[in-house]
Formats: sequence, C-alpha cells, structure tokens
Amino acid sequence: MSEIELQVSGFFHGPTKSLSYVAADPQTRRAAIIDPVLDFDAGACLTATDSADTIIEFVRQERLVVDWIVETHLHEDHLTAGPYLRAALGGAHGIGAAVCGVQKQLQPMFNLPQFAADGRQFDRLFEDAAGFTVGNIQARAYAMPGHSGACTVYLIGDCAFTGDLLLMPDNGAGRCDLPGGDALQMYRSVQALFGLPPATKIFPGHDLIQKGRDLAWETTIAESREKNVQIRDGISEADFIAYRERRDRGLSKPDYYYQALQFNMAGGAPPAPDSNGVSYFRLPLDALPRAAKPFTLKLIH
Repeated sequence: MSEIELQVSGFFHGPTKSLSYVAADPQTRRAAIIDPVLDFDAGACLTATDSADTIIEFVRQERLVVDWIVETHLHEDHLTAGPYLRAALGGAHGIGAAVCGVQKQLQPMFNLPQFAADGRQFDRLFEDAAGFTVGNIQARAYAMPGHSGACTVYLIGDCAFTGDLLLMPDNGAGRCDLPGGDALQMYRSVQALFGLPPATKIFPGHDLIQKGRDLAWETTIAESREKNVQIRDGISEADFIAYRERRDRGLSKPDYYYQALQFNMAGGAPPAPDSNGVSYFRLPLDALPRAAKPFTLKLIH
C-alpha cells in the first residue's frame, strides 16, 4: 500500500442514491473522479449538469488536476457525466475491459447492429489487475463481476471503490439481475475483495437505506466481513446465491434502466440524432421478465 494517504471526497446524488468520489493525491494534487452522475428527469427526458458542476467547482477550488474519470460498471440507474467532466477538466475516461461483453449483450436489446461493441467509446479499458497511478499513489483496477458483467473495483492506495459490488454493511450487496450479472460471481468477487488487508477502506457506489442513521459512504474490509447483512463471513456461497436470486426476482428495474444503459454503453453519449436533430432513446416493450411480486388492482367501493 502507498504511504501517502489518499484524500477522498464524496458526492451524494439524492434521486438515485448514488455516490461519486474525487480521490486525490495531496502531494501532487492529481486526482481521479469515480462514477460521476449526470442529472436526468426521466419523465420529461431532460438532462442537467448541476451534480457534475458541483464536482467541477470542487476540483477547481481545490486546484486539482484530473488524470482519470473512471466507471465501476455500466450503470443502469444513472447516466454518466464522464464525457461532460472530461470536456471541462480533462482526464481519460476509463472502465473495465469486460464492458465489451456487456455491450454485446445490450446491442440486440436495443436493435443496434451498427453499434461498435468493442469499448472504443472509452479512452481506457482496464484489464484485470491493470496498474495506473493517481499522482504518486499506486492504483489497480480489479475485474470483480457479479452486479454486472463489467464490474471493476479500483484500489487506489488503501482505498477500494467498489461501485455496486459491496455496499455499506447495513445495505448488503448489489443486485445481480442486470446484464452479465450473476450471484455466484458476486459471491466469489466479494471473497476476493475480502482478501485485502482488514484496514482497507471501502467506498461504495450507493447508500441506499439509511434506516435512521446519517448518510454514510465509508467502511472497511474488517467491518464488512463482520457486519455486512448479506455477505459477511460465515454466510455460505449457497445461502447467498439463494437469497440474492430470490430477492432479485422481486425487484423491479431502476427507473432509468433503458435510458441509462443505452447512454452509458455509448460511453456517455446520447443516441445519434434523427433528421430533425433530436436524439431519441429506444424503449423495448415487454422485453424483460416481470418482477415476481404481482401487480394487483383493488376494487374501490
């Protein structure tokens, strides 16, 4: 681990309960941005940059130089602000190399035969265990699928940015019913993560349920192994898979599911505009299985 202590600042996006981070080397003032959010009103199909602008303002106030803007996976619950931040602050937009497999899965869903499913939409595709630096702090990108097929954990110094793989201990772990997701892979990825030193800090991609506590976005390997409600030490592979698959069958898809996947698979670019200059999302009808919980209509007397 690096002897330089990484400075981590978190930014909470209320509508999606997502967490974005700015991780900086205090000596060189070089930084990475993890999982930035582009505001999106799904009902009106309008984007906005208020959340991303908050990060830009922070980076400029702190006089940081952004080298990296990285995604832990192809998000299905928010649009990435990666290209917007890159245009304002510089830096390379990166994601795990397994994104190509997820793009290939999504290509037929949206009937986009001409779409280049080879990851070229990103500046850097991180192979498993690929090294990089944030200033003088050593970092690695580890492929840890489960939530989706392209999940990557970024270990920067002694800080692990886990995306939706591992959440706060009282939130558990991410769902596994998204493109390329798999409960068995998630269990094994988390066990690999648990092999890091106990004091390793964990910064998750969401804080979903606060249950009377304040917002929280930092835990440790040791605390997760002891207290995580879904996947702590002592929970078997078979028990986790049974729980996760049963729970996921009852979950509806995120509100922005189709729009987020379509936008993010293109590296954070809207669909090509039609002849009228307007971009349109594709929303496939009845293309996904329904959640197990049935919809019931009640008669009102």
